[in-house]
Amino acid sequence: MEKKTWKNQLWNWFKPFLLAVVLTAFFRNFVFLPMTIEGNSMMPTFQPNDQIIVKTIYHINRFDLIVFRDASNRILVKRVIGLPNETLRYENDELYINDKLVQEPFLENDFVKNVGGSWTSDFTLEELTGKIVVPKDEYFVLGDNRRSSNDSRYFGCVPASAIIGETSMIYFPFQRLSIVQ
Repeated sequence: MEKKTWKNQLWNWFKPFLLAVVLTAFFRNFVFLPMTIEGNSMMPTFQPNDQIIVKTIYHINRFDLIVFRDASNRILVKRVIGLPNETLRYENDELYINDKLVQEPFLENDFVKNVGGSWTSDFTLEELTGKIVVPKDEYFVLGDNRRSSNDSRYFGCVPASAIIGETSMIYFPFQRLSIVQ
């Protein structure tokens, strides 16, 4: 039986540690990114200073929460409302996609109910952007706090190339640890 030297023993302990560091760095920088929420445009879904996990591997669906860079290179979090090649409008606080009423269950909460009045003002995509449908490879996004959100109503649709990832988890503060929708 071969006797192991202290160098071999040390190397055998160091290899799993090195692998763990490499895998952690890979997942942290290429698959899951931590991010801190700034501002109140996504209340009550996200509160200022919530820390979230952003998945960089994603498929975008209506009502997903996406993270993207705007034209001024700020990183924002908003909810996808309109998908490519769809018409959209708000009328009497209701969302219509391709002229069909679409419910927004994430707005059914005390934060919205206690405000009173209209939560989302009336508009059509064409009035805001001059386009009849959401362009190919672009998304129309809104903040959940519609009265205090800088979103597609002001800067237009978000190109797919500007999207960093999607999020659905708050991991800190611990009392807010949750999966959000």
